[in-house]
Parts: sequence; structure tokens; C-alpha cells
Amino acid sequence: MSIYAVLFDLDGTLTDSKLGITRCIQFALSELGYKPPDADELHWCIGPPIKDSFSLLLKTSDDAVLEQAISLYRSRFATIGLFENSLYPQISETLNTIRFAGYQTFVATSKPHIYATQIIEHFGLSSLFNGVYGSELDGTRSVKADLIYHILATEKLSPSHVVMVGDRSHDMIGAKHNHLTTIGVTYGYGTEEELKTHGADLIAHTPDEIPKLLMAGSN
Repeated sequence: MSIYAVLFDLDGTLTDSKLGITRCIQFALSELGYKPPDADELHWCIGPPIKDSFSLLLKTSDDAVLEQAISLYRSRFATIGLFENSLYPQISETLNTIRFAGYQTFVATSKPHIYATQIIEHFGLSSLFNGVYGSELDGTRSVKADLIYHILATEKLSPSHVVMVGDRSHDMIGAKHNHLTTIGVTYGYGTEEELKTHGADLIAHTPDEIPKLLMAGSN
């Protein structure tokens, strides 16, 4: 296995975004007249497309209602929630190690790229990525498989030389749909069982295990 490029999920993989995401979901639900769940009951919303999460929370597929919820969510997220966020320990060192070893690195998140780019810049990580990819505000490429396909095509990457690193099932599913090798991380919001069930080839329990797995696999 010769790996040349690594795709990183954002929420739950590079950053601990629980505070911002859950508070923005709670805000949107409150504005719509619902009693929001506690933050700890919203872990499952971190990672998947936000429209899917609101569809389940509001028990509806009505686009008008969902777009209103997303609009309320973003009204808070764009100014406050974006920065209610922190880097996981060792992330900067991990990315530096991977870059020093010669790998290309990309962010691959279901979050709109306009926000993802701001977050990466906020944490001073821009120089550690060849590119930051996310969805469009209208939901285009919010499905991980579509996003990964877009990255592979845009960057002219061969699936056999790319690894996806993520913490949730949709990261693994999207990667496997595009025939990528996968590393599931357990320090985020998904369990090892969830990751393995949906196709994780390797498991990292801490960020500093990621480059070790990459380099072991490339030998």
C-alpha cells in the first residue's frame, strides 16, 4: 500500500466542536419552539450533514421547516459557534509529522467549506493542508461519498493511494464508496464498534497513532 495523500474529517477528528455545534442546535430548536435536548444527547449530530440531524430531531422531511432550522443554526454558528471549538491534543504535531514525511493532506468535511476554512485558519493550520474541502451552503457535497469523489477528481488522486481519517460511520462509508483505505479514530464521537462495522481498516486511539499507522502501511 503506497499512500500519498490523507483526507481528514474535521469535527471529532481534528477539532472538538461539541460546544459550538450543540449550542447552535439548541438555539435553533428553541427558536422554533421546541425544548432542546441536553448537549450530551446531541453527540450523534456531530459529523453528519446538519440537515439530516434536524430531520431526525424534528421528525420531519419538510424542506421548508428544515431550511428554517438550518438558517437559525447558521445565524449563531457563523458568528459564535464557529469558535466554540478546540483542537484535540497532539493534532498540530501529528499534522507536522505527516507533512514532514511527504504526504499531501486535505480536510474533507460535511461542514460548509466557508466555515471549515475559517476554522482551519483560526487554529493556524492552513499551512499544514494542501486544501480544505467541504460542502456548499445549499447542501451540495454534504454527503461524504460525493465530497470524497469531488476531492479525488479535483486533485487527480488515485483512490488506491489515499487514506481517509475520520471518527464516524459516514466517514468510513463515504471512503469505502470511493475505494479508499480508512483509519477510524476513537477519540472523537464514534465508537470503535461503529467505525469497524462501517469499514474502518485501521483504528487510532490517539492522534499520534495516525502517522504510525500511515507509515507502517506504506512500508
